[in-house]
Amino acid sequence: MRYSNLLAVVYKRLAEEWGENVRWEECQTYGQSVKHWPAFNDSANALEYLKQHYKLVILSNVDNQSFAFSNAKLKVDFDAVFTAEDIGSYKPERRNFEYMMDHLALAGFGKVDILHTAESLFHDHLPANECGLASCWIYRRHAQEGFGATLKPKVLPKTAFRFTSLGELAMAHQKETRR
Repeated sequence: MRYSNLLAVVYKRLAEEWGENVRWEECQTYGQSVKHWPAFNDSANALEYLKQHYKLVILSNVDNQSFAFSNAKLKVDFDAVFTAEDIGSYKPERRNFEYMMDHLALAGFGKVDILHTAESLFHDHLPANECGLASCWIYRRHAQEGFGATLKPKVLPKTAFRFTSLGELAMAHQKETRR
């Protein structure tokens, strides 16, 4: 199911669970809301910097159209974009990571060349660990309790790096390359 359609269904189910009456048009409007979601303030500049040093690849749970709206805010030309719509499943399904790794292998990249960088321990870092990928945790919720909209993982995954933002990651890289 396309992410925009999934969001509409989730909206409807939550409204029903909370005893609220909503029209399907409202649900669809919410489903199309990704185009209005802002990027984190540090993301565009950090990605622009990192693009000068690395290949950048997206593995996203959104559909292609929704990602196009997000990408316009990120202002970077990604080397590859793999969405749930392309793959036919959503993270944390291992299939998503295998799809990405298979396609990157065709371009000459192996597991040792990949640093999976993401926020969600449940959706990203656990399956990245299962697939043998090194990962970098962008722990944006560091000042808050809980895991936000994601499930708490049963086991905390191993991460090679941890930063509170992509901007902090980019600054750490700048500092390291000056040495």
